[in-house]
Amino acid sequence: VYVGGGTPSLAGERLVKLARRISMWCKPVEFTCEANPESLTSQLTAALAGVGVTRISLGVQTLDNAELAAIGRIHDADRALAAIATVKNAGLDVSCDLMCGLPGQTAASWKSTLDGVLTAAPHHVSVYPLTLEEGTPLYRMACRDESLEPDEDFQAACMDVARERLSSAGYHPYEVASYALDGHECAHNIAYWTGQGYLGLGRSAAGMLDTEDFDRLAGLFPDVPARGDAHRVRLVQRDDGATAFEAEYLSHREAAAEDLMLACRMTRGIGPELLVHSASVITADELAAACDRALELGLAAWVPDHAEGHVGCVTSKDVIAGRARARLAPTHLGWLDGNMLFELFWGLA
Repeated sequence: VYVGGGTPSLAGERLVKLARRISMWCKPVEFTCEANPESLTSQLTAALAGVGVTRISLGVQTLDNAELAAIGRIHDADRALAAIATVKNAGLDVSCDLMCGLPGQTAASWKSTLDGVLTAAPHHVSVYPLTLEEGTPLYRMACRDESLEPDEDFQAACMDVARERLSSAGYHPYEVASYALDGHECAHNIAYWTGQGYLGLGRSAAGMLDTEDFDRLAGLFPDVPARGDAHRVRLVQRDDGATAFEAEYLSHREAAAEDLMLACRMTRGIGPELLVHSASVITADELAAACDRALELGLAAWVPDHAEGHVGCVTSKDVIAGRARARLAPTHLGWLDGNMLFELFWGLA
């Protein structure tokens, strides 16, 4: 279970009641609530732990106070570090979100933020390049002052520094934006990138169900028609009462292409089972051509499927036909320039 979007910690005791109610219906192995440092108290953290929450995702963003002010955050670095300690003291896992490419950010301030977070020793760190969303105050400011627009080369350099420093400290990169100590990977995030279904509840929440699950839960979506040729349904709730949903239907082929694309976000890449399965929906020649193009562009490489394995002269057609076992994993270039890699496989839709 993941309670996020906006700042759930602002709800205070109402968030505790929600978490308690969820725990009455199910016992999640991972139960995350998002929070911002300024609205997370030790009392709230302890109460959430008491009703089954296991993990807090903190919007730290940066430990430079000038950068925090520039993006309209109302906490400071000391409050962020105190919030990390509060979550750890309550016995919960803590994840920190960091952003690079912020207005006024420098290579030195980014390294200082990484060092400060590593000293606080959270269990999980996510690193995102800043993107300006239309309609936000920062977007409007950047329209007036081009110097506020994120520099993609600087962001790429920051992502490289983050990978180097976090990896050296024992955080392994398991997804394009995510680093974790062993055993603390985010199951919720992994579900997104491995084609698992999920139910999104709340205004603007997105869900994804295969048609079997959609049929089983059809009572939740009385105004959403089933479609016989669909293999997957994406739903977005458009009101507060869970009565209005928008639906997007994906064919079997589109769902397979989507799974291939999203697997490229994972450090493990596209496994042999997914490649073999996809070849039953997308022609083997088309799939092999996309794999070969990724190899040719240096965006991906064949790696052993298991730690003790090895890759010799593997061909795309051999793996797709099930005659060889290997994973198509993103290279360093494929990690930094993921959109090009994603487009190769979504193009198969």
